[in-house]
Amino acid sequence: MEKAGEELVGISGDNVSRSKSVSETVNGSHQYTIQGYSLAKGMGPGNFFALASEGTDVRALFELTLLDQSGKEKHKVHSHFDRALESGPYTLKYRGSMWGYKRFYRRTSLETSDYLKDDCLVMHCTVGVVKNHLVTPTQYAIVVPQSDMGSSLKDLLKSGFGSDIIFDVGVETFKAHKLILAARSPVFNAQFFGLIGDPNVEKVVVEDVEPLVFKAMLIFMYSDELPDVVELTGSVSLCSSTNITQHLLAAADRYGLERLKLLCEAKLCAEINADTVASTMTLAEQHNCAHLKSVCLKYTAARENLGVVLQTEGFGYLEQSCPSLLSDLLATVAVTEEDSSSGRKRLGCSSIGLNILDGVDSSGRRTRRRL
Repeated sequence: MEKAGEELVGISGDNVSRSKSVSETVNGSHQYTIQGYSLAKGMGPGNFFALASEGTDVRALFELTLLDQSGKEKHKVHSHFDRALESGPYTLKYRGSMWGYKRFYRRTSLETSDYLKDDCLVMHCTVGVVKNHLVTPTQYAIVVPQSDMGSSLKDLLKSGFGSDIIFDVGVETFKAHKLILAARSPVFNAQFFGLIGDPNVEKVVVEDVEPLVFKAMLIFMYSDELPDVVELTGSVSLCSSTNITQHLLAAADRYGLERLKLLCEAKLCAEINADTVASTMTLAEQHNCAHLKSVCLKYTAARENLGVVLQTEGFGYLEQSCPSLLSDLLATVAVTEEDSSSGRKRLGCSSIGLNILDGVDSSGRRTRRRL
């Protein structure tokens, strides 16, 4: 009794050992066809499944299905999988042990049923062998920290240690490492190590990219993370965030950074509003961002957004730089109007003038714009 008491204290204390018994089935299926049923009548009932391997106490579940060959899908199914909780699996104790049915289906009924067609009978058999194993938690574990490769390479970029290339971007300069850039960008790889590249170049002048955007791109190339706008600008303005992300997407496309491009698309999609959607749509069209373009079109075509977007400076730029988008917008507006109400008068469209859009401006006045 004392020993039992000591063990009870151990069980109720902090040093509790635990384990779990897990039972599961490993299933296999076989389709068995009897061609020439009339010649096989004398084979006898009851011998369906047999244990073929050496072993004892193999527990299994079975399912037999007579397939309906009329196409009505009214199969005759006898399954033990659904009744496992009632009687448990069958146990086959030695090699040659068999399981089957002596009275599975009356022969006279079978021979006039849809299960028998052209003297052919098809059965589908499934066997689930029960496997048991014991799961015990590991007593000791070593916690592995998250990878710090990105932060380490980011620190390397910031320090400039071992750099072998300098970029002149506007009034700023950035030090970097050719091998890292070449590994990340096919454009830099060709520029430094391609057939007409120069591996000895020490300085590159970058045009048409803002210093802040180029810095953000370098940070991504070293860390594989979208840079934080606050880290770059010290501001949390949504406008500045969208503007930087738009330029960063263009830079990503220019240097073949597909992951960065997708990250920028996702961020722009999340930040869409009436003031930015037109410029983002233009960007998406120019850089083959089909999904982002679709999102912008649907946002703009929404009745509550349309009038406001048409009055923005970004939409004016869209008309001048990507006039083809106007046709896409008209098509999206038509679909939106049709989906919203088939009985409501749709927005006016003439085949010549393409007049659209009874929208509402910021002051509440209705507006019409000719595209």
